[in-house]
Amino acid sequence: MSTPRTLVVLATYNEIENLPGLSAEILRVLPAADLLVVDDNSPDGSGRWCDDAACSEPRIHCIHRAGKLGLGSATLEGFRYAIERGYEVVITMDADWSHDPRHLPDLLQATEHADVAIGSRYVPGGAIEGWPLRRRVMSRWNNALSRRWLGLPVYDSSGAYRAYRVEVLRKSSIEAVQSTGYAYLEELLFRLHQAGARMIEVPITFRERHAGRSKLSLREAAGKLATLLRLMRDQDTRRG
Repeated sequence: MSTPRTLVVLATYNEIENLPGLSAEILRVLPAADLLVVDDNSPDGSGRWCDDAACSEPRIHCIHRAGKLGLGSATLEGFRYAIERGYEVVITMDADWSHDPRHLPDLLQATEHADVAIGSRYVPGGAIEGWPLRRRVMSRWNNALSRRWLGLPVYDSSGAYRAYRVEVLRKSSIEAVQSTGYAYLEELLFRLHQAGARMIEVPITFRERHAGRSKLSLREAAGKLATLLRLMRDQDTRRG
């Protein structure tokens, strides 16, 4: 089977310490894939680095946005780019090395049998390194609530390391996703599940970021809970 035309999307804000090395490793591990950096006007020069890299590497592409508009909207921007340019698979991952590029071939291969391949910390073979107990407990509770309240058929609905078949994104109501921050992760799976997308989980090892500061805050955690409650109410309304 031929390799599908693949786009890897990195949403960046102040990731200059991670971006050059990570980009090189992504292109090495997936030699037929392209890389799209969606940068939210990073003060540290992440966007400028991308422009310079694109001049010498035709597989690197850049989208510059006016400001910090959120991870969810950056991901949707990447989806639109993939749809408009005829890619067959789009892969999303964090830009801080918490998602090891060595898992990319496994995620890509899994899309031969599913519409969405999820890099999962919570299936046999998956793991987390470098997290304190409090964060592990919060993540477990968040994913348990997503399964119970939204009926999602996966154990890790809050991780961004995923591969999507572009065809299912084109047919689904991804534009209905309202969340702009990290809560988009659960909402996107919810919309795709409603559209009948087939999902599979691929074990990964998640590691705390190499450099820079985490973007996750208590406000983002509260936003996740609010999103789950909103989606649950919407689901109940449609059933009623």
